[in-house]
Amino acid sequence: MQLKRNALGFSLVELAVVFVIISVLVGGALFTLSAQIEQRNIEQTQRRLETAQETILGFAIVNGRLPCPARYVSDTDHSAGLESFCDAASGSCTPTTETRTHGNCSNFYDGYVPAVALGLPVDAKGLATDAWGNRLRYAIARSVTGCTVTPPADTRIWTSKDNLRTYGISCRPNDLDVCNAAPAVGATACTSAARVISTQTVALIVYSTGKNGRLGGQGADELENTDGNDPVFVMRTPTESPAYDDQLLVVPIGVLYSRLIAAGVLP
Repeated sequence: MQLKRNALGFSLVELAVVFVIISVLVGGALFTLSAQIEQRNIEQTQRRLETAQETILGFAIVNGRLPCPARYVSDTDHSAGLESFCDAASGSCTPTTETRTHGNCSNFYDGYVPAVALGLPVDAKGLATDAWGNRLRYAIARSVTGCTVTPPADTRIWTSKDNLRTYGISCRPNDLDVCNAAPAVGATACTSAARVISTQTVALIVYSTGKNGRLGGQGADELENTDGNDPVFVMRTPTESPAYDDQLLVVPIGVLYSRLIAAGVLP
């Protein structure tokens, strides 16, 4: 006698439940993977910033001065990863990549890490990049205060070997200012409440504009770091709203002087 076999299978409800479970698992896995990638990019960018910082300080030890930032205006107007000086010590600036002993840089507040001059890995335009492909930026103090011997007006101290040795380690920077929020439009300094690093302290800043530096959508605090109009920079905890994911490394003047003294470059 032939036995009847019952057809076996899943109901639509059971299939729906299976699909929901799979979707949740896949979504969770993708979210975890995305978070891991972002964290890896942040850490990799931090390492690149630290490498750039140490290379800049190493350059200072070898050359007796800090390097001028590289200039980048467009793909056809840039310094190809080399230092960018003004041809003259003062007055209007005609950019040049030829070293000038007066140390007057063409871009003190809106320059880039001069990767070719420093021997760092570079992109097609000779500039170092973060993990998202954004070019690493570099700002340097221009004005001074507190020198035992007062230098002439428009004297650049830290980018000139001769001036640095002449005026010594009594000079302090008097312009770069780091806040936890962008100041009012047109302001050239932090408010006391917003300042996160003491005045007359910051010698240089190396920084990345973060993931959204490439994608766009920067917030007001991030735009302050790239406006190039003033020596004010913002450094704070990253947030999605308001948008902020910049990564900054700030080098105090004391660190620069201690490295140069230890290497026998100063006094």
